[in-house]
Amino acid sequence: MESIGIEQIKQILPHREPFLMVDRVDELVPGVSAKGVKAVSGNEWFFQGHFAEKKVMPGVLIVEALAQAGGIALLSLDEMRGKLAFLGKLTNARFHAPVVPGDLLELDARINAVNGVVGMGSGTASVRGTKVATCEFVFAIKDPE
Repeated sequence: MESIGIEQIKQILPHREPFLMVDRVDELVPGVSAKGVKAVSGNEWFFQGHFAEKKVMPGVLIVEALAQAGGIALLSLDEMRGKLAFLGKLTNARFHAPVVPGDLLELDARINAVNGVVGMGSGTASVRGTKVATCEFVFAIKDPE
């Protein structure tokens, strides 16, 4: 499979800069999994205040990136195209190491189940093969209004 770039990601997800947290997807199995990356630049908007002297990517944005990767996996299914996946629940979030400017955040998201208008999944974020965060998430799947 070829990589999916930012323009193709924008066709699947409604997110836009500065809140689009997936730069590229390297592996995609629709409805099952997505492996992508977020290049963490020192110029990211959130580094202006978190923390100015020791820049660290906020954990909430790491799990947002994982959820977006999961959303790509879910919404790339033919029957889900054009729908929205709202993050309804986040559980078992664990943070193992900081993410700092210059890191390439590797996102590995899996969809574990889809039941009608609910999708459940999990994700692992890594930097250079070292796990930095894990979580489980639940999506509410809706038609756009």
